[in-house]
Amino acid sequence: MVWVNQVAQGVLLGGYYAMVACGLSFMFGVMRVINLAHGSLAVSSAFCLWVIADVYGVSPFLGLFLVVPLLAFVGVVLQRAIIERSMRAGVLVPILSTFGLSIVFDNLLFETFGADTRSLAPFIGDLPYEAWPVYGDIYVGKLAVVTFGCSIVIIGSISVFLSRTQWGRAIRATAQDPDTVAMTGVNPRAMAALAAAIATATAAVAGAFLAIRATFDPYSGAPQLVFAFEAAVIGGVGSLWGTLAGGVLLGVAQSIGAQVNSQGFMIAGHATFLLVLLLRGYLMERYLRFRFEFLTGKR
Repeated sequence: MVWVNQVAQGVLLGGYYAMVACGLSFMFGVMRVINLAHGSLAVSSAFCLWVIADVYGVSPFLGLFLVVPLLAFVGVVLQRAIIERSMRAGVLVPILSTFGLSIVFDNLLFETFGADTRSLAPFIGDLPYEAWPVYGDIYVGKLAVVTFGCSIVIIGSISVFLSRTQWGRAIRATAQDPDTVAMTGVNPRAMAALAAAIATATAAVAGAFLAIRATFDPYSGAPQLVFAFEAAVIGGVGSLWGTLAGGVLLGVAQSIGAQVNSQGFMIAGHATFLLVLLLRGYLMERYLRFRFEFLTGKR
């Protein structure tokens, strides 16, 4: 029963990882850019919500109606001012640019708010501490269920947007061939800016749940980026539903690792990530070898 409980908690934890990772995965899938400032943007959202709640007494959930559009606008500005220009200089320059952005955001937050840790949990009542009994000694936290549900809603909404709307199809077409899309009357720059706005908006929501479920400080962005990157890679970078599966696998591995050993939480997650990379490399090598032998008549 203990192991069943750990798996259940890991699945719900994976919902949070998928929420953090979906914007990162979406950005890469559409623009082929790995935004290393994604975690810092999420933490910036957390601090904005903390100010709104602490100074003005507004619920963090209501504060999202202000912070999400604000972060989306920031995403558009960053896309136009930095990412778009850096993409013209090669593949590595956008990675270095967003890494520099993450350092700038972290240090600005440190200069503004100091090094103290904060949390939004005191502003939402008993939700972070309440749980539902499922079976026997198995309980699921209400906040964890809400987080998982929001993750599914976000990923499902983006998937529907990309497949069912004209703008979504234009974004997918821009990701494939921006030059050809431009000849059809679609503005590739506008589509890239829209994609950046969507990605940073998801980071804003992820930052809210980070601040509600745990404490945060100006340098909390880097660990969140690591979890997001691992979940996205495990599930397949660019695949939104794959990112959810990757987040769940990562969360389950961490939860079981924590049950085995007190230090196993991080170790199990990183080990799972490395095992997936090795397995994919092996399968790719076997596939390429089979294809080569087939084409050369050796098989």
